[in-house]
Amino acid sequence: MSNETFLEDLLALFPGDYLQAFEPIEPDQMPEPYRGLLVHELHMTVTVEAHHGSLVDVQVLETRTHDDSYSRKILLALKSNGRIVLFGLVRIHLNYCSQVVRDEILSEKTPLGRILINHDVLRRIEPTGFLKVNPGPELMRWFGLSEPTPAYGRTAIIHCDDQPAVELLEIVTPECSR
Repeated sequence: MSNETFLEDLLALFPGDYLQAFEPIEPDQMPEPYRGLLVHELHMTVTVEAHHGSLVDVQVLETRTHDDSYSRKILLALKSNGRIVLFGLVRIHLNYCSQVVRDEILSEKTPLGRILINHDVLRRIEPTGFLKVNPGPELMRWFGLSEPTPAYGRTAIIHCDDQPAVELLEIVTPECSR
């Protein structure tokens, strides 16, 4: 599956006007600090916490369940001040998760990366593409933008115990909204 198809599949889970437009970019086309925030094989939970010097909470905006997959549209917010630092679309194939991990994911109280780390799930994060995004009205509101400002993101797959368990779209808040 091409990265464009992968992204379109994730976007189709939660139709809306949060993305006005997007374009694929190469990692070396991404400016800092976004390159440091997105071009790596680490959990975004840990990366944004380190970058902002604060733990994050997950805010689940919408969910969908189909067979053994659970999808959610989320925001990560800093515990220190509540500022949104990441928007994400996540599809989790629950059949690749233990019951305790599945239960914690479905409780919608803890960021996914923290759950996988806390339960010592053997994981590998595979970035599949990088994006420059023109935020739509919803994303602008969540990110606290008064005017359209380019944002950057990535798509990725998290392999849990060598199984493609999680598909992700992650977009970080533009630094100008700090």
